[in-house]
Amino acid sequence: MQLSAEEFERIVEEQLDALPDDVVDGLENVAFVVEDAPADGEDLLGRYDGVALTRRGQYGFGELPDRIVVFRLPHLASVDSLDELRTEIRTTLVHEIGHYFGLDDDRLHDLGWA
Repeated sequence: MQLSAEEFERIVEEQLDALPDDVVDGLENVAFVVEDAPADGEDLLGRYDGVALTRRGQYGFGELPDRIVVFRLPHLASVDSLDELRTEIRTTLVHEIGHYFGLDDDRLHDLGWA
């Protein structure tokens, strides 16, 4: 599937805005970023870069934001339609937000977000 970086980012923003409040409530100091692909070559659709809420000690003023990264090219390679892309981006966003809240991959899988 082909989609410009701008179009992909617009869909990510739409999907983020459409998430229910109970998914995004409590997110603080988190930047959502779109990149083409993981720099390390890993086969990932997204990545949470930060310290999960459940593992934080002192955290506050002056901290760099955590990052949730959505990778464009792996998403485009994994779908055949815009509807599939929207679904996959939504799943990726919820999955990475889950990591922010301290959920591991096994728990996210149990919940259907892996």
